[in-house]
Amino acid sequence: MSKKLAELLFPNVKTTLEDLEKKFPQRNLPQTAVVTRFAPSPTGKDLHLGHLFNCLVASRIAKASNGVYFLRIEDTDKKREIAGSVEAILKTLKHYGISFTEGRSFGGKDFGNYGPYLQSERAEIYQTVAKHLVEIDKAYPCFCSEEEIENIRIKQTELKCPNLGYYGEYAKCSSLTYEEIEEKIKRGEKFVLRFRSPAKAGDRITYHDAIKGEITLDANINDAVILKSDGIPPYNFAHVCDDHFMRTNLVIRGEEYSGTPTSEHIQIFNACGYQVPQYAHNPHIQKLDNGKRRKISKSKDPEASVSFYTRDGYPVQAVVEYLLNLANSNFESWRNANPNEDNREFQIDINKLSNSGSLFDLMKLNDVSKTIIASFTAEKIYELTNEWAKVFAPEFSALLEKNKEYSIKMFSIDRGNVKPRKDIAKWNDVPVLYDYFFDEKFFDIKAFDFGNFEKEDITKILNNYASIYDENDSKDEWFSKIKSICPEYGFSSDVKEFKANPTLFKGHVGDISSFIRVALTGRKNTPDLYEIARLLKKENLKTRIEHALSVLNK
Repeated sequence: MSKKLAELLFPNVKTTLEDLEKKFPQRNLPQTAVVTRFAPSPTGKDLHLGHLFNCLVASRIAKASNGVYFLRIEDTDKKREIAGSVEAILKTLKHYGISFTEGRSFGGKDFGNYGPYLQSERAEIYQTVAKHLVEIDKAYPCFCSEEEIENIRIKQTELKCPNLGYYGEYAKCSSLTYEEIEEKIKRGEKFVLRFRSPAKAGDRITYHDAIKGEITLDANINDAVILKSDGIPPYNFAHVCDDHFMRTNLVIRGEEYSGTPTSEHIQIFNACGYQVPQYAHNPHIQKLDNGKRRKISKSKDPEASVSFYTRDGYPVQAVVEYLLNLANSNFESWRNANPNEDNREFQIDINKLSNSGSLFDLMKLNDVSKTIIASFTAEKIYELTNEWAKVFAPEFSALLEKNKEYSIKMFSIDRGNVKPRKDIAKWNDVPVLYDYFFDEKFFDIKAFDFGNFEKEDITKILNNYASIYDENDSKDEWFSKIKSICPEYGFSSDVKEFKANPTLFKGHVGDISSFIRVALTGRKNTPDLYEIARLLKKENLKTRIEHALSVLNK
């Protein structure tokens, strides 16, 4: 009867399991090769940081094993699908250096021999497996309406049933006869196909997780829907079919999937006679909130969205290396021992992935990013800053492009030495930290903080400095001139002398240097003042001092 029922339900399905096994044979790979995947739903354009983290881990593990990392788009939920989502996801992953051995590419084209890589194009595969399950009496049609399903849940709630769902005595379609089913189909009644769960209340299922170890949980007792009325499966059944025929042997995903869905997957794998892949459920990336750990969330935390890092201008290398450190805590020591190596040389060890969740620290990311940017050349900083600014700060980009040679010299200050300046953590820091270098920004400054010193002294000192400044002076000569004007205005030319007898002086040479710094930049903290003065050149230096003094003496 089951075979007869299968033909009744799937009259147009002529493909057999044997056909599929031949079409998608076992991969010709080394025995230890990992075949894993990223399987996003096109229901959002903004990738979660956790997804990028899992992609990075999976791609590195697959590559290190000479295996396969493929992209499969799970678009079976058409109601929630967002136009352009797939392209946005692919663009983001490409930006962060995540590449795939096979899958769906830009323009909707497949590359690889185990496609289609879009689930909505794999209906024939799902229906072939579903037909087989009906043939062996492990699946059946259900004609219950949404209202009937809701009434079952209401009744179960009233009876305080420990499990809500479609199972046992509540699975009213599970015992329909062939004749009853045939009659309903003749009347044009729509149906879904349900998996006949082999479990009963109280049954347990155990599997080994590559990260969490042995996991035991309640077995799924629901007769879950494996084909919707349109012949397309929900993700659970699609996963089983796809992972088998794409020959996936390791599934790396978030820990939210480690419970009932995995139980249902294992039941369906077993019912089909397929090898269950190894699961590795990565704990959520977490953050501290009032001293307590919680999952990082896009609804609460801007940094949970990958777009946050693009928008703020974190270099790709910084984000990737920080995530590598979250994946394996020994990455930092590896980086210290291999400062010039490409991070792709670091091999992620799945056995060293945290089973309790990694703690995200934005300050730590900033430190990592500052170190990386400090190693860049001035030319590279210019290029990457301008690339970011074209999209997110076009006015600043215009300044950079108008003054390219000048800008590169600006970025070269305090760089290229043993201890380069670490002031930039992300590209949106640059307009804030360096805008005063450009006259268009400097001459808009409306206030200069010279501290608690007499305006008359500040004015005389700065005018004197402007008159004796020579851009051809060496750094020692330049500083000697600053020291030379100290006594005339009651300032000590030696800081130690001032500290020993502070009442004898109005200030010291450091204060005069600060006057010059503020007058030239509007800031108290800047890169090397000698280099700034040389970059500005004498005429511009004098003009800036005049502007600062005019503002001071208003």
